[in-house]
Amino acid sequence: MKARSLTMASAALAVGIATLAAGCGTTTKTTTGTAPTTPKSGGTLTVALPPQTNLDWYLPINTASSDQIYNGWMDNQIYKPLIFLNDQYQIVWKSSIASKITYNKAGTVYHVFIGKNWKWSTGQPVTANDLMFTWNVVKAASASNAPTPWPFVGAGTGDIPSGIQSVVENNSHEVTFTLKQPANQEWFIYNGLIQLVPMPSAELNLYAKGPNPTAADWTKEVQYLGSIGSRPSTAQLASDGPFELVSATPNQTWIMKPNPDYGGYKPKIGKLDFVYEASSTAEFSALRQGQISLGYLDPSQLGAKAQLTSQGDRIVPAYTLGVYWTELNMWPGTSYASIFDQLYIRKALEMATDQQAIADQIYKGYAIPSYGPIPPVPKTKFYDPSAEPTIAYDPTAAKKLLEAHGWHLKNGVMINAQGKPLNLTFLWVTGSSSGQQIVQLMQQDWKAIGVQTTLKGVNFNQFLTDTSNKHSSAWQVATGSGWVYNGPGWLPTGGQLFSSTAPSGTGYANNEEDALIAATHKPYPSEADFLKAFFKYEAYTAQQLPMLWEPNFGSINVISANTHGAVKWGNPVTANPQYNHMWLSSSN
Repeated sequence: MKARSLTMASAALAVGIATLAAGCGTTTKTTTGTAPTTPKSGGTLTVALPPQTNLDWYLPINTASSDQIYNGWMDNQIYKPLIFLNDQYQIVWKSSIASKITYNKAGTVYHVFIGKNWKWSTGQPVTANDLMFTWNVVKAASASNAPTPWPFVGAGTGDIPSGIQSVVENNSHEVTFTLKQPANQEWFIYNGLIQLVPMPSAELNLYAKGPNPTAADWTKEVQYLGSIGSRPSTAQLASDGPFELVSATPNQTWIMKPNPDYGGYKPKIGKLDFVYEASSTAEFSALRQGQISLGYLDPSQLGAKAQLTSQGDRIVPAYTLGVYWTELNMWPGTSYASIFDQLYIRKALEMATDQQAIADQIYKGYAIPSYGPIPPVPKTKFYDPSAEPTIAYDPTAAKKLLEAHGWHLKNGVMINAQGKPLNLTFLWVTGSSSGQQIVQLMQQDWKAIGVQTTLKGVNFNQFLTDTSNKHSSAWQVATGSGWVYNGPGWLPTGGQLFSSTAPSGTGYANNEEDALIAATHKPYPSEADFLKAFFKYEAYTAQQLPMLWEPNFGSINVISANTHGAVKWGNPVTANPQYNHMWLSSSN
């Protein structure tokens, strides 16, 4: 999912220690007395959202503009995922609606079994019919004629929906998916089936009822769902997750209460609040006043961390399995698409971006320069350092590269033979001092090679709306976001980001890239054979620069003194926290 950089993980996942890089920051813990070990009931767990970020989507299937990780934090508490993955990217069946999934050796037939312990807050059981409803909604929302605000953001990822030959409801707790061609089983489960979060069909299905609804019925149904997806009342119809939505007030708070009908581990806390923050300064003030259970520090605030540790708060850095970037507007027909289509342009911009300075001076050492689609930290089997060689910061060489392709300086700006200047609108996410420092540093470095930029700051929600618009030339480059491999695709094979039809890309298209991505989707006799194909994709993508690579940062999370279970259940690598396992030692 799309994630905001800097405070991405720190806001609500807040908390687990992923693999820390040696020498990257420090972990500060202040202990007063013996920490309680017996979970208590009651209290309000308050989670700070990133600055100027609203939760604005109340269905578990997303459009391009609603596909942000923070909506996912809320929606995952309301709608139980079909498949839940832990920080080791292993399926946790007791936290999944599916009790098991079986498949044939060819990778063409998959049987999904629905656990019988799950039920909606209405008292009705979660059944295969709810999974079928989600499947049919996703299929209709992925169609070329899908009404606004669709298409479904996962369309084309994990063979959903175009790679599916048939879907059959065998009984109330079993559904069979048959593919058109063999697929890597792990890839289809992790990137395809995982997208199909069951929705309460009894409450949501208004227009596609009966034994044989038509395609027109389903189009009308997804049009209806699109119209109510942004309404909090939609999420209040039924929940099979650990919490129910009580209220939602934009620019203020989103309040949730425990779901008494939840079929898994029931929450100990009495209430879960997601809280809007106007700025990182406002959030720090709330931390000092003890108003936040799970929060974060902007790197610029590290000098004041003693104000928090002195009151017992813990500061815990964490890294996600994600990729952070500067996006390039390469959508066909936009004003600079033909320029950005040239690899040498992308390479010059990357060579003029000082990743080490960003990591050291702005992130204060809580970041690792990254040069490809897989970060070096946290350490995973997907990262091959030989596939992602360092791209040295060298503005002199970057300028020469542009000049070698016919560009020349005119009044300090590079211009090509056709008179087109490298004069770019640079979109960035407001609300963070460090975010502003990064974009100003990049502006300064790029100016040295003749690339002029006009900075345009917007809040995170508007940023997603702007960058997902395939027809807008109002921006050329954009920074302040990234992608965590936690949906639509969890296995990081890149199809959802870098293929020519990527639902979450920004217009990059390359036939060889497509072929290498497709090769990772095939079934292989061993993991070693799969990884061989994966590393070829990784190496090619790294050097192609479909986005400009940025450091993988460690979020600087703050856990209040009376909050427990946050490190164990924060799941920072997947950015999928389990708040129902957290508890408070005293009510707040």
